[in-house]
Amino acid sequence: MMENVTRALFIAAACVCVICVALICLFLFANGIPTIARIGAADFLLGTRWKPVQEIFGILPMIVGSVYVTAGAALFGVPLGILTAVFMARFCGKRLYKVMNPAISLMAGVPSVVYGFFGLTVIAPALGSLYGGTGKCMLTASLLLAFMVLPTIVGVSEAAIRAVPDSYYEGALALGATHERAVFRSVLPAAKSGIMAGVVLGIGRAVGETMAVVMVAGNQPVMPGSPLAGLRTLTANIVMEMGYAADLHREALIATGVVLFVFILMINGLLGLTKRSGEKC
Repeated sequence: MMENVTRALFIAAACVCVICVALICLFLFANGIPTIARIGAADFLLGTRWKPVQEIFGILPMIVGSVYVTAGAALFGVPLGILTAVFMARFCGKRLYKVMNPAISLMAGVPSVVYGFFGLTVIAPALGSLYGGTGKCMLTASLLLAFMVLPTIVGVSEAAIRAVPDSYYEGALALGATHERAVFRSVLPAAKSGIMAGVVLGIGRAVGETMAVVMVAGNQPVMPGSPLAGLRTLTANIVMEMGYAADLHREALIATGVVLFVFILMINGLLGLTKRSGEKC
């Protein structure tokens, strides 16, 4: 009896999750697709001007801005996160681990606005003093997002590395490998699936982050010309204008959400294909 009740609860919980995702997709696509058709898919997706007052809605600068910021966050955050996970799982002493593990876990609980304030008062002025200007630019946003995705990448990657059977490591040592070689040539490839999952989750947070990016990216709806130029991401575009948007302007912001949703699906699909191709090799 108890097993049947527990099974029913699990099935109900799974169904609720699926229904929530389905409702979100239904709302976005039902409201966004007609708007894209009304504006014109080419004008909406490839237009370089965003002027709601004149009913000009081109989101290409925001698409490019999201791609650049996410790529920058991955460039800085993914290698650092994986190396940190390797260190904590296989090289870190017990005393140091007792300090590092809670510190990294605490980073995951820091609100986005606090990260944004840190970027606004520390990273942006530092870059401004080095390169001139206010420091609110793509590089600042990328560095800040790299810090923000670290807890996710480190936590999932460390768990994946620790889940690798000790026989992999011991077998490599028995064949004459050093400690470092055994870790990087035997243990790390075996944990690749879990590490890729951590990378996907980290990039997903980078794509969807809003408040911190709004505070440090400059929020200029123009094509970014360099890493030191200001930009606006898809999420920032929605959150900055949804409060006062109406009619076609509001519908265009919902359509922007559709593009963001598809963008995230494409990233997950691409990383999934990379993961499967790596497993075949």
